[in-house]
Amino acid sequence: MWGFFWSGRSRPLVRRQNAARCRLKGFNVPTLPLLSSFRGYRAEWLRYDLTSGLAIAAVGLPSAIAYPALAGLPPEIGLYASIVPLLGYALLGSSRQLIVGPDAATVTVLAAVLLSFGITAMPDRIAVSAAIALLVGVMCFAASFLRLGFIANFLSRPVLIGFMTGISISILIGQLGRFTGVDIDSDGLLQPLFELATKAALIHWPSLTLAVSLFILLRLLGRWFPAVPGPLVAVGLATVLSAALDFQGLGISVVGDIPSQLPSPSLPIPHGISISDLFLGAVAVLIVSFGSGIVTARSFGAKNRYAVDANHELVGFGAANIASGLFGGFPVTASDSRTAVNDLMGGKTQLAGIVSAIALTLTIMFLSDALYFLPTPALGAILASAAISLIDVPTLRQLWLISRTEFMFAVISIVGVVVLGVLKGVVIAVGATLLYLLMKGLTPRDAMLGRIPGRDGFYKLHRYRDARPIPGMAIYLLQGNLLFFNVDYVKGRLEAAIANLDAGTSWFIFDAGAASQLDSSAAAMLDDVYTFAEQRGVKFAIVELHSEPRDILVRSGVVARVGSHMIFDDLEDAVAAFSAIESQLLSSKE
Repeated sequence: MWGFFWSGRSRPLVRRQNAARCRLKGFNVPTLPLLSSFRGYRAEWLRYDLTSGLAIAAVGLPSAIAYPALAGLPPEIGLYASIVPLLGYALLGSSRQLIVGPDAATVTVLAAVLLSFGITAMPDRIAVSAAIALLVGVMCFAASFLRLGFIANFLSRPVLIGFMTGISISILIGQLGRFTGVDIDSDGLLQPLFELATKAALIHWPSLTLAVSLFILLRLLGRWFPAVPGPLVAVGLATVLSAALDFQGLGISVVGDIPSQLPSPSLPIPHGISISDLFLGAVAVLIVSFGSGIVTARSFGAKNRYAVDANHELVGFGAANIASGLFGGFPVTASDSRTAVNDLMGGKTQLAGIVSAIALTLTIMFLSDALYFLPTPALGAILASAAISLIDVPTLRQLWLISRTEFMFAVISIVGVVVLGVLKGVVIAVGATLLYLLMKGLTPRDAMLGRIPGRDGFYKLHRYRDARPIPGMAIYLLQGNLLFFNVDYVKGRLEAAIANLDAGTSWFIFDAGAASQLDSSAAAMLDDVYTFAEQRGVKFAIVELHSEPRDILVRSGVVARVGSHMIFDDLEDAVAAFSAIESQLLSSKE
C-alpha cells in the first residue's frame, strides 16, 4: 500500500527541532537615512558619485521626455518626475544605490487609469496624475507602518514576467502612431494593426523612416556598445538633424515648447473624479510600481550582496511619489536602467541621485529651447526599444523548461494585458497569482514514514528502500498547511490510507509538524477522520501540533474527542507510548 504515497520530497525526515529564535542586536538608526548614507563618507567617493550622477541624468533624460507620451502627458511632466523624486528618495530611501524615476510599466498602468476616467483636457490629466502619485506615496507610508512589505511578493515571478511582457507588447503597439504619423484610435492587439492597414495611404514615410532608423540604431548600440547611452545618442542626433534639416517643415511632428522653470509645490486637486475612483486607480498603480520596483531593488541587492527590506523601501518609494505629486509629476518607482548605470559607474551613495537631479534641473533651465526640435518619431523609437528590452525571452524559456504550469500563468498574464487592457490585466495578474497559490496548496505532498534499522529518525517509505513501517503503527506526514480549500483532498488521502492499512495495524499517527496553519474546516475534517478510524478499530493520534493549530483543535473539541493522551508533542513520544501499550498487552497475555 505504501506506493500510494509516492509523492513526497526526496529527502530524509529526521526528528524535528524547534527553529532557533533570531534576535536582532540593537543599533542606532539616524532619523534620516540620508545622514546614515553620508556617515563615514570618504573623499575618494566624491568623483564616483559625481560621474555617476551625470551618467544617470544622461540616461534618464530621454526616458523622462518619452515616457509621459505613454499616458498622453507633456514631456515636462516626465522631467519633473525625474528630478524631485530623486531628492525624496535620497532623503528617506534605505538604499545607497537605488535610483527612482519614470518606469514604462507604471506609466502604462497610469495611462490605463486616465483612460478609464475619460479625461481629455490636459490640465485635468496632469492634476489627476499628480494626485495619484500623491496617493501612491501616502499608501506606501501606510503600508510600511503596517508592515505590509510582503505585498512585494504578491505578484509571483512568472506572473510578473508575463505582466511585464504584456506591457511591453502594449507599448510596442502604442508606438504605431508615432512611427507612422497616423492617428490610431483603436486599442488592443489586433485592432490598431487593422486600423493602420485601412489607413495605409496616410502613412508619413519621412516619419516612419526616421523612427525605424533610430530604432535600429538603438538596438545596435545596445547589442554592440552597451556602455554607450543609446537613448541619449538618439535624442541628440534626432534633435540636431531636426533643427538642421527642418523636420517640422517636412511634416515630422516635434515635441515643441517645454517650460524652462520647475513648478512650485502645490496640492493637486483634480475635478470631476471621485475619491474612490482615485483610490482604486492608485491601488492599481501601487501594485505594479512597487512590485516591479522591489524586483529591481532585490536584483541589485543580490548582485552587490546587501539585504533589501521591503518595508524600508516602501518609505523611500513613498517619499519619492509624494515629492513627485507635489511638484506636478506622476507615479515613479525604482528605475532598472538608471540604477544599472549607477552600479556600472560605481556610485557610492545617494549623492549620485542628487547630482542627477541637479543636472536635469539645469537641462530644463538652459536646454529647453533645443529640446523643442526633438522629433516625436524619436520618442516612439526610444519607447519601442525600451519595450523590446522588457521582454525577458530567456526567463520565459527557462519557465517553459522548469515548469509548464508556471509558464502557463505567465502566458495568462500576457494575454490578460494584451487582450483585455492594462487595468484588467492587473486584475488578471493578481487573480492568476491567487490561483497559483491555491493550486500549490490544493494538493499538498504527503508521505508514510518508517524506520531504517540502526539509524535514528524517521524516513519516507517510498523514498528509502531500507525504511520499514513500525509494526502495528502507521505514520502519515502532511507536508503543508491544512485549510478549507484542501481539506477534502487531504481527507481522501487519510481515509484511503486508513482503509488500506496492513492487518494488525492498531495506531494511525497524523504528523502535523509541517502544518503551521489549520482552520475550522480542517478541525471538522480531522474529527471525521477520527470517527472513520475508530469505526475500523484503529486508534487515531496527532503529533507535533503547532500552538495555533492546537488551540483551534482544543476549541473545536477535537482534542477532547481524540483524547489528550493521544496528542503528542513529539513523534518519538508517540512511538514510545505505543510501544509501552504493546508491551503491556504482551505481558498481560503471558
